[in-house]
Amino acid sequence: MTLPVHSYALDTTWRTLLHDLGINSADVLRRAGLPDDLLARPNASLPSPDYYRLWQAIEDMTDGPLPLRLCEVARAEVFSPPLFAALCSPDLVTAARRIGTYKRLIAPIRLDAAMADGRLTVEFTWLDAPFVPPDSLVLMDLLFTVALVRMGTREPVRPIEVVTTVPPARVDAYEAFLGARIRRGHGHRVVFAGADATRPFLTSNDALWAAFEPDLRRRLADLDGAASTVERVRAALLEALPSGLVGMDAIARRLGAGKRTLQRRIEAEGTSYQALLNTTREALARHYLERTTLPPTEISFLLGFDEPNSFFRAFRTWTGTTPEVVRRGGSLAA
Repeated sequence: MTLPVHSYALDTTWRTLLHDLGINSADVLRRAGLPDDLLARPNASLPSPDYYRLWQAIEDMTDGPLPLRLCEVARAEVFSPPLFAALCSPDLVTAARRIGTYKRLIAPIRLDAAMADGRLTVEFTWLDAPFVPPDSLVLMDLLFTVALVRMGTREPVRPIEVVTTVPPARVDAYEAFLGARIRRGHGHRVVFAGADATRPFLTSNDALWAAFEPDLRRRLADLDGAASTVERVRAALLEALPSGLVGMDAIARRLGAGKRTLQRRIEAEGTSYQALLNTTREALARHYLERTTLPPTEISFLLGFDEPNSFFRAFRTWTGTTPEVVRRGGSLAA
């Protein structure tokens, strides 16, 4: 299967999960305004807005917080191949890195896993701006990382830190599941002690991983080949913005292309590099202003601006108003 860029994969495991949640799949599809036979189609996928609408419909029909309920009913046999393959890993460090490599086969999400100072940090970044994932979907990925290590080790592993931009309203139930506090901050990450990150997985299976990996590599190559230049540039910008290295030269190097070649390809798809940079920055600015408490000065640096005044001027050019007005819920100028 070649998953379109900025789409979410759907497979037969969804029917099992919905059944275990006590939800009729036809009812939830109708509620989301999607075809009744969607989950019966082989290799089905949904673009981000449709997937988020489906997720919201499932959440509306679920008794209790959806991420917690999914963690309760999740079993290894209902995972999609990339996630099932992760359980074949020797430990969480390896599993997280494998998921990081193949996560895009499932969703437009980047997962970074890094060991430093005796801790493993697993961080998630959504790559489908200007679309914004539901808060509960973000929490699901954070919780799933904890559920994965528990399934692999058969031990009640607890993370030492969980950070997200918008903690849930019913935070106590989530913290009871995690065994850790959920802190509001920049980004979405789960941190584990090194001893837990390297704790052996009882589900480790090198032979099964060897059987999975060639197909996963082929599917990833197909996905990269299907991506448009605009989609690849936007994904590269989302990764590069916090560093400030967002000039066309830097992005061209990330994509393994020359600056002039990249410019020609972008123009052939009907836009310009500056337009892509502006729309990506604007989408992220709106997200930070509407969904986090980060001060505008910090947002300006996360968007790759050298100093806040440059961000304020750019924001007014994009929207006709100021960051403060948007944060207060004011209307954007027409």
